[in-house]
Amino acid sequence: MRYLIVAAKTGGHVFPAATISSELISNNNEIILLGTGNDIEKNAYKNLDSKFYKLSIEGFRGGSVLHKLKVIYQAFKNIFIVIKIVKKNKIDAMIGFGGFITVPAGIACWIKKIPVFIHEQNSVMGSANKLLSNIAKKTFLGFPIKKLEKSIISGNPIRKSFLINLETVNNNDRDEIRIYVTGGSQGAEFINQEIPKAINKLSGKLKIKHQCGQGNQEEVAKLYNSFSINAEVLDFYENPASQILWSDFVICRAGALSLSETISCRRGGIIVPLPTSIDNHQVENAKCIQKMKMGVLHEEKDGRNDLIDKLKKVIERKLFSDWKKFNVNDHVNASKIILEHLESYFKT
Repeated sequence: MRYLIVAAKTGGHVFPAATISSELISNNNEIILLGTGNDIEKNAYKNLDSKFYKLSIEGFRGGSVLHKLKVIYQAFKNIFIVIKIVKKNKIDAMIGFGGFITVPAGIACWIKKIPVFIHEQNSVMGSANKLLSNIAKKTFLGFPIKKLEKSIISGNPIRKSFLINLETVNNNDRDEIRIYVTGGSQGAEFINQEIPKAINKLSGKLKIKHQCGQGNQEEVAKLYNSFSINAEVLDFYENPASQILWSDFVICRAGALSLSETISCRRGGIIVPLPTSIDNHQVENAKCIQKMKMGVLHEEKDGRNDLIDKLKKVIERKLFSDWKKFNVNDHVNASKIILEHLESYFKT
C-alpha cells in the first residue's frame, strides 16, 4: 500500500503524522509526505524514508475577507497539484492529520476516488477535519467527540521516546518535589511570567525545570533568581519525554498531543489552556484530562491566587503520587489501533 500522509505547521498535527508514517513503513507500506516545509515538519520527518512534497497554503480562519479569498484560491490551485502527485505516485489512500492543507489534498483524493482517512487530535473538531469528515471513510479521534459518524476513538499516536519502562522513574522517595514547566516549544508569556510568581508562594523543597521558548531565557531565569527559586531555565528541551519523566508533575498548556504524551508518562499537572485557541479547544482538552482525574484545569482568567491554591492542593495532598499510579493507555495503543483499522478496511 502507498499512503499520502498530510499534515502541516504545528507539532500537534505533524508528530502524530510522523509516528503513523514510521509504523506504516515498518509494516511494509510506502508513504508520501505532504506539508508546507517548515522546520517542525523537517525535524519530525528527517528519519523517514519517503518523498516529501511542499504546498503553499495559509490557515483559513481568523483572517480578513481578502485573506480568506486568497486561501480559497490557494486551495483550488492545490487540488490540481495534489491530483498530479496522486497520479504520479500511484497513491492508494490518504491520511490527514489536520491543518487547512488537508482540505485540497482530501478533495483531490476524493475526486480520484481514493479513500480518505482523517485523525483529529483535539476534543473539538478542527475546521479542516469537519469538512473532510463528510468524505472520510473513517475518522480517528484522540479524545471522544459525540455524534460523529464513522468515527473511532483511537487516541493520539505517541512518539516512541515517550514509550519507555515507566516503573524505573516513578520513585517518590525524595525530599524534593520536581516540577516541569512548559509553554510549548514557542513558550507562553502567561506561563513564563505567572508561574514563577505562583511558585514563590509555595513552601517545601522544590526543583524546577522551565522551558520558556526562544529569546525568553534571561528574563525568566532572572525572575526565578529574584525569588531564590532553584530553577533550570532553557529556551527549549530537545527531549521533552525526559523532562516529563524527571518531574513529579507538570505545568503546561492544553495542546492535545502534549497532554496525551504527559498522561501516557503517568504524569498529571496544572493545565493552563491557551485562551485564544480556536473553538476554545484547549479548555475542552483540559476538561477531558481533569475528568480522568489526571490534572487540574486553571484558566488564565481565574487569577494568580487561584493558581497558587491549586498548586498548594497538588503538593499538600500529594495528588502527583496518585497520578503516577494511573496506568493510562488511552494513547499508548493509538498507532496499533489506527493501523489495524486501515488493514481491516482494505481487506474487506
